[in-house]
Amino acid sequence: MTESPTTVRPPRTAPALLPSLGLFTTVMMVVGGVIGSGIFKKPAIMAAQVGSPGLLLMVWLLAGVLTLFGALTIAEITGIIPETGGQYVYFERIFGPFTGFLYGWACFAVIQTGSIAAVAYIFAEYAAQFIRLPEFSPALSAWSVHLYGLGDVTPFRDIGVKGIAALLIFILTVVNYVGVRFGGLVQNIFTIAKVAAMAALMLGAFLLPAGGAVSHLTTHSTIIHPQGLALILATVASLQGAFWAYDGWIKLTYIAGEIKEPQLNLPRALGLGLLLVTLIYMLMNLAYAYVLPVDQMAKSKLVAADVAERCFQGGGRWIAAAVMISTFGTTNSIILATARVFYSMAHQNVFPKFLGKVHPRFHTPGPSLVVQGVWSALLLFSGTFDTLTDTLIFISWIFYAASAWGVFVLRRREPYAPRPYHAPGYPFVPAIFILFAVLYLVFTVYNDFAAYRAAVAAGKPALINSIFGTVLVLSGAPIYLYYRTRPRQPDT
Repeated sequence: MTESPTTVRPPRTAPALLPSLGLFTTVMMVVGGVIGSGIFKKPAIMAAQVGSPGLLLMVWLLAGVLTLFGALTIAEITGIIPETGGQYVYFERIFGPFTGFLYGWACFAVIQTGSIAAVAYIFAEYAAQFIRLPEFSPALSAWSVHLYGLGDVTPFRDIGVKGIAALLIFILTVVNYVGVRFGGLVQNIFTIAKVAAMAALMLGAFLLPAGGAVSHLTTHSTIIHPQGLALILATVASLQGAFWAYDGWIKLTYIAGEIKEPQLNLPRALGLGLLLVTLIYMLMNLAYAYVLPVDQMAKSKLVAADVAERCFQGGGRWIAAAVMISTFGTTNSIILATARVFYSMAHQNVFPKFLGKVHPRFHTPGPSLVVQGVWSALLLFSGTFDTLTDTLIFISWIFYAASAWGVFVLRRREPYAPRPYHAPGYPFVPAIFILFAVLYLVFTVYNDFAAYRAAVAAGKPALINSIFGTVLVLSGAPIYLYYRTRPRQPDT
């Protein structure tokens, strides 16, 4: 690999990250990192959009196939550049250091830290069904600071839920601080537990007398029947929900340097993990549609809980526990993987140097884990993480498309580079993914402008999310210039 002239590598005697994760753990990282709360909630929203169980299943299948196309495409790059830092390292090599920095900055600012806060918050919300959480007085809870476009920041509202979420972030940061193998073990346990809980729900739906019927799978809604352009827009909107549920697989690339034989195991884990996730999602939606008619599904606030109530006594609380298990594992996956991006940025001389330190005993990027945890907690208490994350979904898909385009760039620029894995169906599979990503981005911009016009017409302050997300990412440019122009300091 040809290094950037500004690359700063740790000395040979410095503590280093160790390759200690095998294929099974990396597959569990994909499954655990993707399956969060989306599969328990999104199908109801999507059913209300399309009004057809058959179309609902097709949307989930299409989203799974397209996500798999993207993963199998980008997996070729993982074989060529099997380094810790994932997409940040890929962009630095393929498109230059500035593009790489913008991706890493976006991850730090909100894409991944905001995801940590959001998923931990969902865990805490469901924990509130089992324990009574404290709250501040109404006056203190209502105290807020207004930020244009983001709404009111209310740090003291739902303080009990935020406290539990912050505790979860702290515990999992400590778990991953004391060793990647320990963090991987936690990931394995909770991924197996969440898959077992979902399997129990699927078996209960089909085998127990829950009132399910095959006719539910073919009966369309009596009140929701979009046609023509409305049907296309409804399908695109439902795809957004499905893609949210499938998101998270890219995090595995962040820890390439700690995977055994990453040139082989990383592509295998991405393919096997997403095939398993797609199968689970299809079976879960089949179980939902079998038990609940589509109109009932469309009205459900938590479709998995409604199905569980039909199948088991106390099914709602059982699903609440399942969601807690699922989001616990997802939070762990994000925390474990994402800190490696900031570690890599520090070694490229574009982030504070101390973030590139490795703990001498645990061989983990301790400072990066700590800073990531602190910033995630601040986003959590600000209450703006959902809004910020929504604005940057647009940016995430730009980076996905750019990563897939990188396969074409490397094939042309480095035709003789070792490729232990080749993207299947090249150039068609990568091209299909890129084309869809572009269409998805166009529809996102269209919907953002439509939402903006509606908000302005209603007299409410608003932002165009895609533009705001772009500006937020570009706000990192001065930081990049500062570190790139500062005299390089040698490692000690």
